[in-house]
Amino acid sequence: MNRDPARNPEDLARLFNARANAGDVEGLVALYEPEAVLAAGAVVATGHAEIAAFYADLLARRSHFPPVEELAPIRNGRLALTFARSQNGTLSVEAARQQEDGTWLWAVDQLKIRPIEAGRD
Repeated sequence: MNRDPARNPEDLARLFNARANAGDVEGLVALYEPEAVLAAGAVVATGHAEIAAFYADLLARRSHFPPVEELAPIRNGRLALTFARSQNGTLSVEAARQQEDGTWLWAVDQLKIRPIEAGRD
């Protein structure tokens, strides 16, 4: 399996999609910092062990992850916000941090934020 690291924050969503479709739990976990936080509405996993358990459960129930629209990251030095929009309009928003070796990992991952409907506050 391809476990190339993210050389830029915008690589993370593409790598996530490829690894999820390959059923590669370890590869997904490798996209996160060791103490990262993963939320799907509420916080559901903190750290590699909990993130691995979350993805093992998810991949046991779901085997196909369609491509997402990768939106341009917002960067500030060694920090970046990354965004991906799914085909149904939900967003994922992540905080990524550049590591000492120059690669990028997610520190905070908020999955599936529902879009705001026009005319609603």
